[in-house]
Amino acid sequence: MYGNTAYTSQAAVPPRLQTAARSRVRSSPDAVVRLVELAGEGDQCAWRALVEEFSGLVWAVTRAHRLDQADGADVMQATFVRLMEHVDRLRQPERVGSWLATTARRECLAVLRDHRRVVPLGDDLPEPIDAAPDHDAALDAEQRDATLWSAFKHLGQRDQTLLRMLMADPAPSYEEISVALKMPIGSIGPTRARALERLRREAERLGLTPDSIEVLG
Repeated sequence: MYGNTAYTSQAAVPPRLQTAARSRVRSSPDAVVRLVELAGEGDQCAWRALVEEFSGLVWAVTRAHRLDQADGADVMQATFVRLMEHVDRLRQPERVGSWLATTARRECLAVLRDHRRVVPLGDDLPEPIDAAPDHDAALDAEQRDATLWSAFKHLGQRDQTLLRMLMADPAPSYEEISVALKMPIGSIGPTRARALERLRREAERLGLTPDSIEVLG
């Protein structure tokens, strides 16, 4: 039905941890429902829009389960293949994000069962810094990013897992996070706040100043 449609996109690449303001905003529920309907009718533009809309969410689920780049890409493709197979039969198209989060979680667990171990992360590094006239400033920013990631890796697994989900662009809904992580919706906000506070403290312990980590709100 969709030919050689790609299931991944540049939107799947996780943004830097310190990026507080999201560059994209989730489409309205009505718009998402319309995309699902059109995709179910074979509209490839609608299908590509769905992939673009939710690839960040699916990628975040793979990172929350600590899959590496290759396994994450496999889960990404498998998840959207499942959606392609069921998109015209979804009972609640407005909840397609939660459906994808559930499917991605199952695919991740299947990969982990196959490996019999959790694959350690190898790409949790800062994205390249854009070229800047001030070379010293660029080096400072790079060092800050590296220190921030080091602080992140000192957090507990629960904190890391939730913050990885919150890296998605656009940010997933609390319902989608709840489904993906099997976490009560009511505990997500307080857990996030505590995780960010622990991250700030750890970053300060490693030498970052409060001003350099103020974006973590």
